[in-house]
Order: sequence, then structure tokens, then C-alpha cells
Amino acid sequence: MRKVLYLSGTRADFGLMRRTLQAIAADERLALEIAVTGMHLLPAYGLTVNEIADDGFAIAGRIETPDSAGSARQMAVNIARVIEGMGKVIADSRPDLLVLLGDRGEMLAGAIAATHENVAIVHIHGGERSGTVDEPVRHAISKLAHFHFTSTQDARQRLIRMGEREDRVFAVGAPGLDGLEADAVRPRAELLASLRLDPARPVALFVHHPVVQDAGSMARETESILAGLFACGCQIVALKPNSDAGGEHVHDVLQSASSHPDFRLVTHFPRKDFVSWMSIVDLMIGNSSAGIIEAGSFGTPVINVGSRQNLRERNPNVTDVVQADESLTSVIGGVLARGRLEPQNLYGDGATAPRIAALLASVPLEPRDLRKFNAY
Repeated sequence: MRKVLYLSGTRADFGLMRRTLQAIAADERLALEIAVTGMHLLPAYGLTVNEIADDGFAIAGRIETPDSAGSARQMAVNIARVIEGMGKVIADSRPDLLVLLGDRGEMLAGAIAATHENVAIVHIHGGERSGTVDEPVRHAISKLAHFHFTSTQDARQRLIRMGEREDRVFAVGAPGLDGLEADAVRPRAELLASLRLDPARPVALFVHHPVVQDAGSMARETESILAGLFACGCQIVALKPNSDAGGEHVHDVLQSASSHPDFRLVTHFPRKDFVSWMSIVDLMIGNSSAGIIEAGSFGTPVINVGSRQNLRERNPNVTDVVQADESLTSVIGGVLARGRLEPQNLYGDGATAPRIAALLASVPLEPRDLRKFNAY
């Protein structure tokens, strides 16, 4: 039986991977443990490690990063802490495979630790393009990884052009699409009633995270987005941002807006609640990858603001705005007037979990298979 270790640092990555983790745990050829760090362990972000435990997953270790990475320097310090913590977790757990998703600093830390512990690394969502610090971090993880499970064929081909071995790169689809429709269980009337919102008026889901390189402008950008939404008569359901540098500026603006009668600020939605909201709102706005990847499965109109998701492949439901200024109001009005689109999604068919579980059970793990080299 192969032992698989998954590293989770945020509510977002766990929600995206939940169905896949369940498939891994259910496979008799695999044994799963989860290392938990970052926002999961911070009460200010909902102490979401409890969701992992409540789902019955075995937790291999909890790596504390008590500071919420409010500065770029603290983000770097926390990467160092996770490298140290993952070294201990790997030494204690002795996994055959470490699975990492995406492009956050804690995933890079896990890759560095596993490389030096001679543990095979599987990277999910590699080969994609985006703006900000995520872009080089994602590719750095890919260059440390031994196997790649990409969301699209385009991403697969990019990894191969980067020098990754073709027989180690598999296009499996985005894991966040698995069970998406089934998870959208709460109807619009129930959701709106839960936050005392008017069903006759448009509702926007606001998810906007800090961009490290633009931390100083995040407050102004957030204010502009909220002003455009209010000008168009939208009721706003806003999720608090992640803990990266600049997040406190977004949070402070959202907190200041809390007294507005059309504004609701939420610390965290469990996965099914978040997916349900995404499926019923009139508009999703901000810079979350959920708008780029998952929302297309519902045809939910999305306005993507700024550089955070720059260059990612787009579904037809996404409208890009380079910066939030006075023109944003007219963009919001136009998107609301067009309404919902037909659901379609280039990121997969919602059957990624069994593909990943099967590959984890079958990829070659002989010592020679762990020697990384460029294919050209």
C-alpha cells in the first residue's frame, strides 16, 4: 500500500481537493494523511482545520505559522517555517508521495522539504499562467515535482516545453470541478433569506485577495469595486481575503463597509455553501481562481479585476477588467444586463478524482524515477 501525504494551507485548496482526497482515502491501494498549516490553524480565518478533522481525514501534523503573513517579509518567514515543519512531518510519516496543489508559498515549502527527503512529489494545476508572485512560485514547484496532473491540455504542453518528461505529465482536469453541481444544494431563496437579502434585487459575490506586488493599492482597488457594485444597485456578499501581504488593506475596507444595508461580510463559507452561492448569484467579482475555473460550470457571470489571474485560460463567462476605476460601473451594468450564460467549462468534466487516485496508485516509484532532469 502506498502512503500519500497531502499538504493543505487554506480553506480554498482543501475545498478544491476534498472529493479527490475522499477518492484517495477510499482506494485500498492507498493510505492518505494530511499535513495542515497556514490559515487552517488561525481562528481569524475560521479555524478550518476542524473541517478536515470532521471529514475523518487523518492529520499527520499541524505546522503552526502564527503570524498571518501580513507583510511580504512575513510570507517568506512562514515559508521557512513550513519547510522546517514539513521536514519533521515527512520524517515521521514517511510517505511515498507528497501531493501539492497550485502556487502558494506553503506548497513551495512542501516541495523543497520533500526534495531533500527524497520523497516523490505530485503537482496539481502546474503549467498554468497567472499574474503576480503565483506565476514563478507555480513553475518552481513544477521544476521540483516528479509527476504533474494538469487541468488542461494547454497546461500539459507548457510543462513539456519547460523540460518536464512527457510520460510524467497527465492532463486530468481540475479537481475543483468534481461534485460541483451536487454540492450546490442550497436554493437561492434559502441563501438570500439566511443573510436577509432582497430576492428582487441583484446579488454579487465578492472574493478579492491581495496581490503581493500591489499590496499598497489593494485598499483603493477594493473601494472602487464596492463603489461600482453599490452604484449598480447590487447587494454584496463578501468573503474575507486570504492572509497574504496586503490582505489587511482589503479586510479593513470590507470591515468599514459592514454598516451598509446592502453589504454582508462573511469570514468563511463551508465548501457546499460557497458553491451554492456561486451557483445562484447574479455576478461574481474580484480575483479568485474560483471565478476563472469553477464558475463556468454554472454559467455565472464573472468580472475578474486586476492581474492576479492574468493569462489563465478563460471560460466565456469571464470579463476582464485591468484596473478598478470609474469605468467599472458600466462594466458591471453591462454584465448584469446580459445575465447568465450557458454552463461550459474548459477545465474538465468533473471526473478528475478517480483519475488522480488511479495514477497515484500506479506511477513508477523506483529510485531512478525520482531523479529529476530536463527532457531536452
